[in-house]
Amino acid sequence: MAKYIIEKSDPLRGEVTISGAKNAVLPLMAAALLSEGPCVIRDAPALKDVEIMCRLIEALGAEVDADLDQNVVSITAKEIKAYQAPMDLVVKMRASILVLGPLLARTGHAVISMPGGCAIGDRPIELHLKGMRALGADVTINEEGSIITCSCEQLRGATIYLDFPSVGATENIVMAACMARGTTIIENAAQEPEITDLVNFLNKMGARIKGAGTDTIKIEGVEKLHGAMHYVIPDRIESGTFMVAAAISRGTVLVKNVLPDHVKPVMAKLKECGVEVVVSDEGILVNADKGELISTDIKTLPYPGFPTDMQSPFMALLTTVEGTSAVIETVFENRYMHVKELRKMGASIKVDGRCAIIEGGGKLHGAKVNATDLRGGAAVVLAGLVAEGRTEVDSIYHIERGYEHFVEKLRALGGRIRREED
Repeated sequence: MAKYIIEKSDPLRGEVTISGAKNAVLPLMAAALLSEGPCVIRDAPALKDVEIMCRLIEALGAEVDADLDQNVVSITAKEIKAYQAPMDLVVKMRASILVLGPLLARTGHAVISMPGGCAIGDRPIELHLKGMRALGADVTINEEGSIITCSCEQLRGATIYLDFPSVGATENIVMAACMARGTTIIENAAQEPEITDLVNFLNKMGARIKGAGTDTIKIEGVEKLHGAMHYVIPDRIESGTFMVAAAISRGTVLVKNVLPDHVKPVMAKLKECGVEVVVSDEGILVNADKGELISTDIKTLPYPGFPTDMQSPFMALLTTVEGTSAVIETVFENRYMHVKELRKMGASIKVDGRCAIIEGGGKLHGAKVNATDLRGGAAVVLAGLVAEGRTEVDSIYHIERGYEHFVEKLRALGGRIRREED
């Protein structure tokens, strides 16, 4: 098992270039199953989740050529040889559920086990299944509740209202509906930029979709899709993480290859804390070396609200600023696992249900901590950069699922962090 060793660092300074978005590239790869022609995805980040998705798509019969050193993944699904996703891969990654819609649309069948991923709370897939049923699929779950089987001779368009604007369910329904007969309308659809990126890719492939980025998406079914080439959007969560890294270290960092509209809530909250944030053609300059930072409150919400994925890194920052802050988590009920780890480092945080109260301004100290999940792992790494002494972070496989070259990028900014194999 590998771990990160972190020593208190000077303020981070310099430039960092953001990678392609993890939460965008995975649905793009799943969408390639809809076409018999070659699909080329560029700016694909070199991440564990991308590697797992490559293996999953390959197991279904597609040809996959991944050169992650060059950030390119090529997929040709000329023939789908299997419609059951291998359980050993599905349990490793939540996003594996995204092959459900494409398999059903392409072959009329899909069998998948309940997916894995970070244990940050209940993420029921009922909305995914509700969408498949509305499109005409027969959906069954085995007695153990572990295997989902979907089948349909011909999917048909429908109007589908989502009880919650689920990103994954919106993506799965959009992909399934692309080749359904007739028109599909998704109401209360998720509006995340990753969905817009997926729709842009599907439209390049010949799909007819309108309304991405709004709460109503309309899909006109087509008979078949063709191959296409697409560049993945920059990762807004990685962007936000490095913006917070600059702030927590009281440094100055230029974040490049970032779309400012995608990180508006993070910029707004940093400004409330007293951080200078300047948008230019070069990127976003985050300057936190002028004066004391102050507390603020955050409440996570579906896009365009404050992203749940930024809650834990931002909480790490709030432990270091003067005053009392409140964090309210509305998306996932179990997203405070990192609190215990931050407390080991001296943070003063009280949790009551979905609300966390942070008494900031105290000194953090190094400790042995765990990356409880992907974003919680990022939070303890950022805290380690400003904690007195030495911090050891275990279970870093969570972090490496979602941040490309995280250690190298932090080191280039002056962070004292290294990766060690036990």
